[in-house]
Formats: sequence, structure tokens, C-alpha cells
Amino acid sequence: MQFAFLQILKKYDTSFFIIASAIFLIGILNLYSGTHMDSNMTLANLYKRQLILYLFAILVGLLISFIRPKALYRYSYAIYIFNIILLALVLWVGDKGMGAKRWLVMGPIRIQPSELMKISVILALARWYSGHGSGTPLNLKGLIIPFIMAAIPAIMIIIEPDLGTGLIILIAFAVISFYRNLKLKTMAILFILALVGGTTMYNFGLEEYQRKRIVSFLDPAADLKGSGYNAHQSKIAIGSGQLFGKGFKKSSQASLNYLPENHTDFVFSVFNEEHGFFGSLVLIILYIVLFFRFIWLSSAVVNLYESIIAIGIMSLFFSHTIINISMTIGLLPIVGLPLPLMSYGGSNLLTFGIGLGMATGISNSRILF
Repeated sequence: MQFAFLQILKKYDTSFFIIASAIFLIGILNLYSGTHMDSNMTLANLYKRQLILYLFAILVGLLISFIRPKALYRYSYAIYIFNIILLALVLWVGDKGMGAKRWLVMGPIRIQPSELMKISVILALARWYSGHGSGTPLNLKGLIIPFIMAAIPAIMIIIEPDLGTGLIILIAFAVISFYRNLKLKTMAILFILALVGGTTMYNFGLEEYQRKRIVSFLDPAADLKGSGYNAHQSKIAIGSGQLFGKGFKKSSQASLNYLPENHTDFVFSVFNEEHGFFGSLVLIILYIVLFFRFIWLSSAVVNLYESIIAIGIMSLFFSHTIINISMTIGLLPIVGLPLPLMSYGGSNLLTFGIGLGMATGISNSRILF
């Protein structure tokens, strides 16, 4: 038995966890640098809590990596339905903070079901697509049920309100559907529907502060002391980093508290100010290596269900990374999405840990099972 266990460890695919841990190491140092001078001791000690949360997330990911994909397939819909129930509970009895109901609190445990819903939707969509016409391009009719599966939780999450996470779920649906193979006519229709839906959402579905963020994005100088303040301070931080940065623990924007949410939404701004263009380039390369590892996995497996999961998890990491970095440099409006493995937060770390574990389990299944 001991020999068999050693053989498993020898063949175990550690690549996903190693790349993720390298990014997290950069993130934990950046979190310490951005918060250690804060007069609020809770913020000043966030890096310690983040380290514990990451170790827990990785432990969960490691356990999940030994779950066979067949078991995931069997319980995909059950996991999805269970998470829908959790979202309903959030809207009913959820804990309110910063104007939004996003958390369920059970004693010392505080969870954000919208984060876990990202994984649940990927599992449900993977099972649906793998069992319905896997060899033919999809038309609009073939997208109706998968779209409903993604739209229901997305709408529930947007109502909380959490526009960013709701959009991430819809992006995951779009990426998975495109990967599954769409007809050109279907893609054109979806593009038109997206434009109509976006316009309708802007006029009738957004809160006033969300609309102000879009206005500030289109006209950055319109309200620099109000809705455009965060984006403006972020660009100051990034610009002051120049090529090589100011150095570790020398972010003036963070230490002087000019940059709000420098431990969550704007961690990249702090990192870029301290390490400059070349430091950020190293970080971005690590993310790109992780993205391509997911893409490699999607092509390495022969099972469509497993391939879709790999692409779905890649879409989560990719969309979070692109949107977060783009909003900090002024290419997108502020939507409040964490930078994977860099931003503080237990629920998003757990989500990414689960995703890494699932990808590792799928990779291992090619050799170990």
C-alpha cells in the first residue's frame, strides 16, 4: 500500500498548485506591504488571516483533486441546485454589509454562496453540454436550457446586488458555449442579444452608483472626488510605478490611504506602484502560464465533460484577471472583482482553490485512475 501511495505522489500533477502558490506568494507579500502601516489593526493583520485562508483553500483543493471526475459528473446537478438554495437563503436571511446581501452567517462561519455558484454553474453546464448533441454545432434552440441554468443564479446574484459576480457567471456561460461549438448565425444573434440586454440592464437594472461608475469610466474627469475617485487614484498609483517601481513597502497611495480597497479591488495598483511595469509583467506571465495550463488540460482529456470543466475554470481565472487589471488601469469601469490569488477574501480563495483541485483531479485521472 505504501508503495502504491508513493507511485501516486510521483505521478500526481502538482503544476496547477505550484503556479497558483507562486502567484499567492506575490499576493501575500503585496497584501502585507499595502496594509501593514494601517492604523486599523484589523487591516494591518489581514495578511496573517489571508495566509490561513489560503492554506485552508489549498487543503480543500487537494482533497477535491482525489475525487474522480465520474463522481463530479454524477452530482453536478445536485451541487447546482444546492447552491441555488443557498442563494435564495442569502436573499431571504443573508447578512447585509456595505449595502448588499451577499453572505450567509452560521456562528463563526461566514460564506458567500455567489462565489461557490461560479463552480456550480460550470459543473452543471459541463454535464448538460456533454450529454446533448456533443458532435454537432449548437443553434439558438440548443442554448435555451443552458442559458436559463446560468441566468437564474446570475440574476439572483445581481439582485443582492453583486453585478460583477453575476457577469462572471454569464461570461463563463458564453465561453463554455463558444468552446462547445456554436453556429456562426447563433453567435451573431447572441451578440445582438448581448447589446440589447446590456442597454436594458444599464437603463433599468443597475443601481445609481453602478451607472455613475460607467459615466466616470467614459468621462474620467467628470467626478474625480466622487464616483471617479477610486479609478483616478488607481491610475496615479500605476503611473507612479513607472518601469521598476518604488520598492517593497513604498507605495505612497496605499500608505497614505489615498487608494481605497487596496487589499481587495486595487491590489494590482499597489503592486504596480511598488514593482513597476517589469514586476507586473512577471505577475501577468505567471497568470498566462496558468491559463495555458488549463487550455492544455482541456485538449489533453478525451471526455467532453472534463474538457468543458477545464475551459470553464480557465474562464473564471481569465475573466477575473482581465477585468480586475483592466479596471485598475482605466480600460473598464469599476465592478468590484478580486484579482485571483492576490486580493484578500476567503470565499474567492476557496472558489479558486476548488477550481485548482478539480483541474488537478481531471489531470490526475488521465494517469492514476
